[in-house]
Amino acid sequence: MSLSVHDRIELKPKDSCSTSLPEGPWEFDAAPGYGPGASQADPTPDRTVRPGQLPQLYRELDDDVHARIRAAKETLGEKLVILGHFYQRDEVVQYADFVGDSFQLANAALTKPEAETIVFCGVHFMAETADILSSAEQRVILPNLAAGCSMADMADEESVEEAWEDIAEVYGFDPEDPQPDAEGKLPVIPVTYMNSSAALKAFCGRHGGIVCTSSNAATVLEWAFARAHRVLFFPDQHLGRNTAKAMGVPLEQMPMWNPRQPLGGNSEQDLLQGKVLLWHGFCSVHRRFTVDQIEQARTQHPGVRVIVHPECPMPVVDAADAAGSTDAIQKFIAASAPGDTIAVGTEINMVNRLAAEYPDRTIFCLDPVICPCSTMYRIHPGYLAWVLDELVAGRVENQIAVESDVAVEAKVALDRMLAAKPR
Repeated sequence: MSLSVHDRIELKPKDSCSTSLPEGPWEFDAAPGYGPGASQADPTPDRTVRPGQLPQLYRELDDDVHARIRAAKETLGEKLVILGHFYQRDEVVQYADFVGDSFQLANAALTKPEAETIVFCGVHFMAETADILSSAEQRVILPNLAAGCSMADMADEESVEEAWEDIAEVYGFDPEDPQPDAEGKLPVIPVTYMNSSAALKAFCGRHGGIVCTSSNAATVLEWAFARAHRVLFFPDQHLGRNTAKAMGVPLEQMPMWNPRQPLGGNSEQDLLQGKVLLWHGFCSVHRRFTVDQIEQARTQHPGVRVIVHPECPMPVVDAADAAGSTDAIQKFIAASAPGDTIAVGTEINMVNRLAAEYPDRTIFCLDPVICPCSTMYRIHPGYLAWVLDELVAGRVENQIAVESDVAVEAKVALDRMLAAKPR
């Protein structure tokens, strides 16, 4: 049995990039409404407590919380499926029926049609995707509505619509009905990373675009370039830049689009020469990794191999030995040999879990300051126990239900993503 993150590290303010992380998530997620990564069109569930208002009982359960989760799972049986992202706490992910990255979990949600309820231990955009892809008879629950994604919030629907209109004017097409040229190609196709709201997935669906994950980003860009001269890639600039660079796109053909500036901070000539327009967004965890950290790892551990997530800045990816999705990182370490030393540039919960799984190897996080994904961290066992107990009692809390018109258009882009198998 693998050790929990708290068995191996004790989060203290001096060790953590957020001094609030050592507290129970209910202490700092009490803002009303949905957390980061929610679509503007999401209806608020009829029955829910506000984020942060976890019943007091579930804040004080200690070890009893696990007995409650196990009992509820047994009672619900095949009516329930729990999905857990790689970045989840060990205390939660141990109850997941499927553990994986966003691409794997999107597929996993389709394999349990008999389950009445999908409990997604991840963040808001993931639960939205599960709701879109699941059947009408299934419902999706996010244990804590405050669990979101700050990157997803860096590209909102209004800003992307405005950017699309500006881009259409520069490239000379109707933003509502772009037409292919004599080569059969569109001027530009929108590509959104999975880490975005359902509203933006719907935007891609109605404009001929597609969703990608870090697993299949290269396949998706190939798909897009076969159909258009350019790509508008949002919200993560680093995944877009690293993927396109590996495909041979020159950096000078990857202008950054800053939604706070006219034409995204570019000249018309910049945009006309561009091949991949990168949105000014990023992951706060992966942006922490640096070339200096890699150099320090190589100095302290001669022979170390370094693998990082492609959400890291380009100089970090270039300095590493390999880069890949969370699933690719798992496979990289599985293919290593006993005695190997591997430094990993991704979220700490996953790194610690891999270190526990392969005790005959030295596996450590590049960042010396412990930095969990703070919103993923909000899925606490207390929240999971609460929503499962409520299901046993016949009540549904924290259901994620994407509006039907948004879901229909988003599913078009998601189906294209699912068909774009990773290399």
